[in-house]
Amino acid sequence: MSNDLWYKNAVIYCLNVETFMDSDGDGIGDFRGLLRRLDYLQGLGVTAVWLMPFQPSPRRDHGYDISDYYAVDPRFGTLGDFAEFTHGADQRGIRVIIDLVVNHTSDQHPWFQSARSDPRSPYRDWYVWSDRKPPHAHKGMIFPGVQDSTWTRDEVAGAWYHHRFFQFQPDLNTANPEVQAEILKIMGFWIQLGVHGFRMDAVPFLIGTKGPDVEHPEPQYGMLREFRRFLQWRRGESVFLAEANITPDQAVHYFGKADDRLQMLFDFHVNQALFLALATEDARPLGRAIRDTARKPARSQWAHFLRNHDELDLARLSPEDRGRVFAAFAPEPDMQLYERGIRRRLAPMLNGDRRRLELVYSLLFTLPGTPVLRYGDEIGMGDDLSLPERECGRTPMQWSGEPQGGFTRSERPVVPVIAEGPYGYPSVNVARQHREPDSFMNWLERIIRMRKEIPEIGWGRVTVLRMRDPAILALRYDWLGNAVIVLHNLAGSPREIALRLDDPQGGRLVNLFTHDHSEAGPDGRHRLILPGWGYRWYRIGGLDYPLARREVEEAP
Repeated sequence: MSNDLWYKNAVIYCLNVETFMDSDGDGIGDFRGLLRRLDYLQGLGVTAVWLMPFQPSPRRDHGYDISDYYAVDPRFGTLGDFAEFTHGADQRGIRVIIDLVVNHTSDQHPWFQSARSDPRSPYRDWYVWSDRKPPHAHKGMIFPGVQDSTWTRDEVAGAWYHHRFFQFQPDLNTANPEVQAEILKIMGFWIQLGVHGFRMDAVPFLIGTKGPDVEHPEPQYGMLREFRRFLQWRRGESVFLAEANITPDQAVHYFGKADDRLQMLFDFHVNQALFLALATEDARPLGRAIRDTARKPARSQWAHFLRNHDELDLARLSPEDRGRVFAAFAPEPDMQLYERGIRRRLAPMLNGDRRRLELVYSLLFTLPGTPVLRYGDEIGMGDDLSLPERECGRTPMQWSGEPQGGFTRSERPVVPVIAEGPYGYPSVNVARQHREPDSFMNWLERIIRMRKEIPEIGWGRVTVLRMRDPAILALRYDWLGNAVIVLHNLAGSPREIALRLDDPQGGRLVNLFTHDHSEAGPDGRHRLILPGWGYRWYRIGGLDYPLARREVEEAP
């Protein structure tokens, strides 16, 4: 397996430095605190860390309004602290991915301040301007209900500027060759400091055409090829992990027919189908979505997630299906956001039910692609719905039962730590779950270890097996002559299934978690009972240990 394709069998962990671990007692997480928790991440089985924005910013949008691309926000430390962190991660075999937020800047960025102050400024054409308010200014808002326009008049500039997001985030004119060159420079800077890749923010808006006459942006896919070429020239194993909520038929344009654009895409299509399947206890929408996205270039990869740092976006579901998901997981209006999504964390969405949590994370780690965890997932952290919008699920990491959850010594953390209720830090924290052999964290650590020992899922060809019972999702993975089957029961009641495999070794299924293996009956069928919200991982054939068969045969 090529080291350049490390992302095929990776486990990615997303965190926000600000809310992960405070080392100096000022109530704000920092890189020194993160450095001290690298052994924890290594022990969990994480192979790559994705950092949310940590550059200087007014932080009106959680750091996505960047005012300096070449520095670390002083609240989090220094560039020296960052370099020490990446070195520590490298020593532990953990790669570092950072957010690349270059669709827009903060309105406090020196580039924009210069651009607005003088029409002859060298940065004037780095942004998108109009002498008059465009007629389509009230269309295409990213945050409906909070945002009322995509164009704002700047009195200093005497012109209107474009912003697909909040008005304090003016869009960069990414069609400008000078802006594109600056983006490459930003990437090169962080690569030199030990970064292995970039989670590219809002890619469709980044590459879309912009201007007062552009009502329907056209994607400029060639830009992605130039970014990829530069990235691999600088560091061959570096990757792009792209945020692009697109339809399956559009994916080829982002991956590139010649595998020459983005290596990884978040699979929003499967994510939305997964929650519809969970809400209806019907696996068929998820099976269809997996088939829809099965075809991709050989070196490309889907990244799968359950909940990310934003809302659970359900915009591509039909109104009826979206209503079913809302009814199941967000029945109250304050649990919903932007008329399209759910702002809750996963554990409270599932009412903290351990069986359902195990089912859903088993699904995550057996979907065809690379799993992405969010900090706190491993202990079943909750949310604080009293906080506005997306902030409710961005509370500090709960390390222990000590004051403020062990996140900080300060009595005033940057965001309130969840202190009360079933998800409060006295009962939900890392230290407590470390000491409990059957805790959810220890279960998830085992799942991670097992997933890393089954390269068929990351590398192989997936087949959605046809099942009579709509509640059952059955996936088969084939790679290098080896095969794995994973079964999930999305219903709350037990299901009995009969499974026949047209495979020379299909008479035996080796259970990868217990000794409950399965031998086919006289008719060649495996008769299996899955408990409510149950799951099984099987290897086809005689091996009683999860190693790729060819690797075993070729071992000296």
